[in-house]
Amino acid sequence: MFKGLNFRAVRLAATVFLMSGAYLLSGCSPTMTGAVKEDVSITGQTTRLEEAGAQYRGPSYNIAIIQFDNKTASKTIGVGEAATEILRTIVKQSGLEPMVLTKDEMKQQERMIELQQTGAVKKGRKDAAEGFESVDFRISGAVTAYSEVEESSDMLIVQSKTHVARVQVDYALVDIATGKSLLSESGMGEYRKKTGGALGLGSRSTADPGLRDGALRDALSKVMTRMVEKLNSLPFQSRVVLVEPGSLIIRAGTKSRLEPGTVLGIYRPGADLVDPETGRVIGKREKQIGEAVLMAHQGENVSEASIKSGVGFQAGDVVKVLK
Repeated sequence: MFKGLNFRAVRLAATVFLMSGAYLLSGCSPTMTGAVKEDVSITGQTTRLEEAGAQYRGPSYNIAIIQFDNKTASKTIGVGEAATEILRTIVKQSGLEPMVLTKDEMKQQERMIELQQTGAVKKGRKDAAEGFESVDFRISGAVTAYSEVEESSDMLIVQSKTHVARVQVDYALVDIATGKSLLSESGMGEYRKKTGGALGLGSRSTADPGLRDGALRDALSKVMTRMVEKLNSLPFQSRVVLVEPGSLIIRAGTKSRLEPGTVLGIYRPGADLVDPETGRVIGKREKQIGEAVLMAHQGENVSEASIKSGVGFQAGDVVKVLK
């Protein structure tokens, strides 16, 4: 009887030993939480951005993204370029059309367009506005702070380390037609990556550029959510893309949700308006040069309007709904 009990006890002890060994061995392999491409799910920002994007109503605005500056104290390598590319992806996912420009490219193009509109420079076979005049809004900004810290946790035989990346982004959303800044704020982002193991094994993690990108995605997703909400609150505004006898082709379409018969004001953007006290540009001079009536949509992004009054219309003129 005692021999039988001893045999069963030995088997039980062996089973427990083997299970414990398996657990410890599995603990030697690091575990990780958080994935760079899905990092914003940690804060729920992805869902909020998708909700904001789903509620977006308006034309397929073209957004010029000016290369972000790197103003971090340590000049973190590649952080400005990474912010620009990540924002471009997020803008596209939000239903808008991004294009990346350097500051010099934007300034040169705006100057050439201004000269052509005043008549100081004649238009050749290629209009300087082509490919650029259709820009509706401009996003510029800088990464102003970036840091990484490590948090450790020891619980008996299990150890874990959490690497935390935090970033601050300053940004501005500017209406190209008026020169007015619609948003000028700072946004914070955070990304956490956790590694763990048993008996001190597998809890070491090496430098990971994904930490930087994860924090940037979190911050820029918050930025984009604010921008989409702001664009949703604006009255309809678009551009003339083609002038025909008696009618105008404008960027609008079914996405604009404008009804046929809507009266539109056509405006010519003019000189910058400068605050004499601060020297800052606070807007652009706009002159109404005519009116048109929306006739029909030609797809999601294009509509035709008949000219009601005015002459001298040209591609790039601003279109607004008249109250």
